[in-house]
Amino acid sequence: MSNIRITKQFTFETGHALYGYDGKCKNVHGHSYKLSVTVIGTPIKDQNNVKFGMVIDFGDLKKIVKEEIVDVFDHATVFNKNTPHIELAAELKDRGHHVILVDYQPTSENMVIDFADKIKSRLPKSIQLHSLKLQETETSFAEWYQSDNQ
Repeated sequence: MSNIRITKQFTFETGHALYGYDGKCKNVHGHSYKLSVTVIGTPIKDQNNVKFGMVIDFGDLKKIVKEEIVDVFDHATVFNKNTPHIELAAELKDRGHHVILVDYQPTSENMVIDFADKIKSRLPKSIQLHSLKLQETETSFAEWYQSDNQ
């Protein structure tokens, strides 16, 4: 049977700052991110399986991505934990804000790598993550492909 790719799209709002950057993005700001998650596999052949004909139930994929990415990053502010932004992060946390500290510069490029690792760890063995597209504006996005990372 043929390999089939299926894609589910997600949206979430996240703030961040790029410490040491030489442009406006050094300031705390936010994006309305769009994340497209594409997986690849063969449709289930067992006619007795309630998921017969599916690579993965879109609802199952949604659950994974919501738990690992959307519910964690939505309306959070992300800072690199190895920068002076750690002081700002502590202040925001003390005031009840949702802050995420990561061990990388929170660019779209690095975030999409992080997201790929999180999603891959949750997929059934018969399904592979094919690609991710993380769009931070209408005209700017980062893409991750499994074929580029083998």
